[in-house]
Amino acid sequence: MAELQFSRGVKEEVVPDIRITRAKDLSDATATFYFDRPKALVEEGGEITGLYMVDEEGELTTRDVNGKFVNGEPAGVEAVFVMRGQDEWDRFIRFMDRYSRDSGLGLTKN
Repeated sequence: MAELQFSRGVKEEVVPDIRITRAKDLSDATATFYFDRPKALVEEGGEITGLYMVDEEGELTTRDVNGKFVNGEPAGVEAVFVMRGQDEWDRFIRFMDRYSRDSGLGLTKN
């Protein structure tokens, strides 16, 4: 089961909007996750220590996580995951395949 977590062991129920970009030479890539009012941000006692992408292969992690607030109220969370090289890209895509299947997501190419 592939899942996203903001705090280890606590599954985030909100499915994010995910945008993926990759360098023309295929060297680096970036995945930007945007969660609209995630459970970790709006629940009392929710703690965000990073974004953890957990599946049967292990864990991918980013600490580049920022809360978004509108008029002092929690609105969302943005997390950026940077991949360097083909191996990191391949691992991320395997995670996303599993997460997409488990969450009922689709792919839209621009």
